[in-house]
Amino acid sequence: MSLNVYLRFNSDCRQAFEFYRSIFGGEFDIITTFGEGPPDFTVPEDERENIMHVSYQMGNMTLMGSDTPSTFGHPTVMGNNFSLSYMPKSREEMDELFRKLSEGGNVTMPPADMFWGSYFGSCTDKFGVNWMLNYDQE
Repeated sequence: MSLNVYLRFNSDCRQAFEFYRSIFGGEFDIITTFGEGPPDFTVPEDERENIMHVSYQMGNMTLMGSDTPSTFGHPTVMGNNFSLSYMPKSREEMDELFRKLSEGGNVTMPPADMFWGSYFGSCTDKFGVNWMLNYDQE
């Protein structure tokens, strides 16, 4: 299990992470564009090179991020552009934590099996903190 920070951007995620990498060094663990995503996940042509997911190891934590596609219907608001990303040890633990975290808050994506092989869900708790829970099933 681990707790990390996930940042969201409006089309400049790549530039931000290249900036962080220029300061801290190292390499990205993964960097994927929307154009490399599954065929049923469509974004406008001019957003296909935007970042769907980037993961960057910084000491004992992982900084992750993505751009927010215009098809989501709402741009990212700076200052509210981060989530805490928690990786539980089991699917059962994830369901329990998700239920507790989302109680009195807002479910933004109910837990479900995802194309990247994980069981994932996101919510905002009753205090306005954004959470992403990701159980790696592999």
